[in-house]
Amino acid sequence: MNAHHESPPNNQLLAALPPEVAEALQSRIESVDLAAGAMLYEAGTVLRHVHFPVTAVVSLVSPLQDGACAEVAMVGREGVVGVCAFMGGGMALSSAVVQRPGLAWRMSARDIADLARDVEPAMQQLLRYTQALFTHMAQTSACHRHHALAPQLCRWLLQHLDRQVGDEMRVTQERIAGMLGVRREGVTAAALQLQRQGLIRYSRGHIRVLDRRGLEQHSCECYGVVERAYERLRSGSSAWPRSAGTSLQVSTSESSRVAYLSSPAASAPASSAAW
Repeated sequence: MNAHHESPPNNQLLAALPPEVAEALQSRIESVDLAAGAMLYEAGTVLRHVHFPVTAVVSLVSPLQDGACAEVAMVGREGVVGVCAFMGGGMALSSAVVQRPGLAWRMSARDIADLARDVEPAMQQLLRYTQALFTHMAQTSACHRHHALAPQLCRWLLQHLDRQVGDEMRVTQERIAGMLGVRREGVTAAALQLQRQGLIRYSRGHIRVLDRRGLEQHSCECYGVVERAYERLRSGSSAWPRSAGTSLQVSTSESSRVAYLSSPAASAPASSAAW
């Protein structure tokens, strides 16, 4: 991961914070490049940082003792990776692996815990996002158990499309199999089925979605359940932007409560990049 100082589009969760909170956080956050396959943290370890994806997509996976794993959720520009840092535990409940390379904002676990404790509007935004994420995780677990592989693959592809620009993905069948917790041969058969139906075009390590509406029609209901959870998150507050890069103004009287973030005695500063 390489830190840099450009100003990429907004992460939606950060963009929803009150302006004075965002301003105070500028010295406590840095932008980083996340490489595909990078492990941000492993399950059971103490969280040192949280990441707010911008163009990157991160998979949250539950590992098993035999080395297998399954994806329980994915996080893009709508959220934050590492919610346990501000939920009081501080220990990662799942592993976090970069699925799609790109930009993210990185913040220390201590700083986000202080923010959540001391600034009520920020905590409310973080809790609302966490509620949607828990819905995502619960529905994905049910999907793995009860639905056929082809509808699962449609759901997985759609959720990735929602978190990226464009209709093309660079991902191997082996990686998809690992995320869905199935054998590679099953993914091959499901991908061929979707290709014969004209929904996708697949070649080695590359998928292009040809018919998004068709994918939605062939997906299980889990995609709709999760999407509605995030839609409630977006529509439940005028502070929530509907797309990356949207600027919002949120009135609040909490400016005096973020002074700790501007203090040199707070946690060690990161770069001074602003979003």
